[in-house]
Amino acid sequence: MRIYNDLTRKKEDFVPLEPGKVRFYNCGPTVYDYFHIGNARNFVVFDTVRRYLEYRGYQVTFVQNFTDIDDRMIKRARERGITVSELAEEMIQAYFADAGALGVRPADVHPRATALIDEQIAMIQQLIDKGHAYVVEGGDVYFRVTTSPDYGKLSHKNLEELVAGASERVDPDDRKEHPFDFALWKGQKPGEPAWPAPWGPGRPGWHIECSAMARKYLGDTIDIHAGGEDLTFPHHENEIAQSEAVTGKPFARYWMHNAHLMIDGAKMSKSVGNFFTVRDILKRYDGEVVRMFLLSAHYRTQLSFSDQLMEDTRRALERLYNTVANLEHLAKTAPRAEMTAEEQAVLAELSQARERFVAAMDDDFNTAEGLAVIFDLSRELNSRVKPGASAAFAEGGLALLRELAGVLGLLERKAQPQELDAEIEALIAARQEARKARNFAEADRIRDQLRAMGIILEDTPQGVRWRRA
Repeated sequence: MRIYNDLTRKKEDFVPLEPGKVRFYNCGPTVYDYFHIGNARNFVVFDTVRRYLEYRGYQVTFVQNFTDIDDRMIKRARERGITVSELAEEMIQAYFADAGALGVRPADVHPRATALIDEQIAMIQQLIDKGHAYVVEGGDVYFRVTTSPDYGKLSHKNLEELVAGASERVDPDDRKEHPFDFALWKGQKPGEPAWPAPWGPGRPGWHIECSAMARKYLGDTIDIHAGGEDLTFPHHENEIAQSEAVTGKPFARYWMHNAHLMIDGAKMSKSVGNFFTVRDILKRYDGEVVRMFLLSAHYRTQLSFSDQLMEDTRRALERLYNTVANLEHLAKTAPRAEMTAEEQAVLAELSQARERFVAAMDDDFNTAEGLAVIFDLSRELNSRVKPGASAAFAEGGLALLRELAGVLGLLERKAQPQELDAEIEALIAARQEARKARNFAEADRIRDQLRAMGIILEDTPQGVRWRRA
């Protein structure tokens, strides 16, 4: 298995610190609002990476944080007339609902920044004691970037280059020794939530929380650290600097970042208003459609969002479910007999899709190629598992399709018992009678009537099948 490591800017063989185990940290949301489809790409991509690592036999400890205190949360809570903690609780529950609809499984640990205040204070004190941080008037504490000799190694720029670029994402403050020194602790302002600390009441800065959480739940050095590409600098750069200044050890071995989601040629972002919340999109599309769309391109390439692409994805997913329905129908109606030698040979040939799928995913989690393998398999199953096949043959093909799709979190929708009302039952029965009487014009009329009602009929050697359009 090879992973593109943003730290080295090349694909590397994946070798975890501890054989068979993976320590995996993904930066989670700041819970001041519902998350948008651009955020969702991160959650879906790294949920899929986690699933694939488990599929390959690794024991994965997956940690994803909630930032539940920051300037935006304080502002939003004031606007709504509620406390920051009330806002956080509401949005965290909304996250679980919306992410769950996309098939994103909960992390093993979802730490909140406010729950690890003591750990963050302890790290900050260590940084002060070692000369890596300093306290300024007002009770703020800053990290001293000049004490980090390789600061910029993730973004592949040194301090001089960064200063020359004058990033707008660096907070100006005359109290700082260097423009790129960053806040570890923010002294309390009137009306803000605060916690006691040796240098005065306040709250942790954004960067220190992830370092503290990763260290508490995964150790001084972790295998994979992930997030959106916009977090590379300054957030992840700062995590590296402060973590390694405390421990003297590498913070993370492999750094993974997903590319932006684009709309109208621009990055989707709440700050510029060109975004759609997942909550709104789920009113129009099934969560599994959204998930498949987000996996339709390699995670390191930009992906453009449009209604047309979503519709194309919906139809593509429906084709996969039609294959599932066909195989399920055959498995229920076919003779309960052992596979023939010919069927065994065909299934063995079809099972080579597993090797192609693994090869695609082993190459830096190429979900686009993985999906292509799944669709190729679906087409082969439709053409080679036909009426007259044994139930075991149909079941074997279905199991293989679900196995590979399940790694991507797809085809997990359970078949719902579908009860026809009396009118539809009568219409289907009447159509069958018309066909027996060779009154094909009447049979076609009833079929068209059912189609207008959203019921699609399929005539098979085993009888009439129906599905909702």
